[in-house]
Amino acid sequence: MTSTSCAVLIDIDGTLVDSNYLHLIAWLKAFQDADHPVDGRALHRALGMGSDLLIEKLLGSSDPDPGLVERIQKVHSEEYADLTSLLRPFDGAADLLEALQARGLHVVLATSASPDELERVAKVLPIDEYDVVGGEDVENAKPEPDLVAAALAKAGVPAERAMFIGDTVWDVEAASRAGVPCLGLLTGGISMSELIGAGAIAVYPGPRALLDDLDDSPLAGLWA
Repeated sequence: MTSTSCAVLIDIDGTLVDSNYLHLIAWLKAFQDADHPVDGRALHRALGMGSDLLIEKLLGSSDPDPGLVERIQKVHSEEYADLTSLLRPFDGAADLLEALQARGLHVVLATSASPDELERVAKVLPIDEYDVVGGEDVENAKPEPDLVAAALAKAGVPAERAMFIGDTVWDVEAASRAGVPCLGLLTGGISMSELIGAGAIAVYPGPRALLDDLDDSPLAGLWA
């Protein structure tokens, strides 16, 4: 493969920025506000899904009341906004993006985050320098492959010329369904065994560790 015809697709929340536990707190408050309290452990397992799927899963209903869903989403958004002063990039996140681009790869950030959440991320990480595909660009959120497929289309490359980087089993499953190999990061709080079990081809502690091993990582096959 030549690097000019290859791409790396990267999740944002929990992968490049330390936001998962901020989302966890915001969702806990949102479900509590809606008189549907949920266990933090169950919520943590659902992080990385699109919000509609997350709510359905935790309510235990495939057809929840639309008003209830809207209320939960609204409170989550408000609570998350109040927590974003704590938002920060993981060590090495910006350097990793720069290094991948420097090797000639087309970097596409693929995320289920809302436009408002992306604006907050852009204040702590230079995501505006890269192509971004968001949840509003696709019909179905992760673990469906739509987001990964849209990122491939944005990069203009087939699945065999790309790799995905994410932090949840939903990232790995979405990438796998799209035919794209996935590297996992432990930054989202999901274990190595679970990421490997979901199909990740390699797992690293975080962006800095991947950057330090970049030329010996599976990604190196994209510019070799």
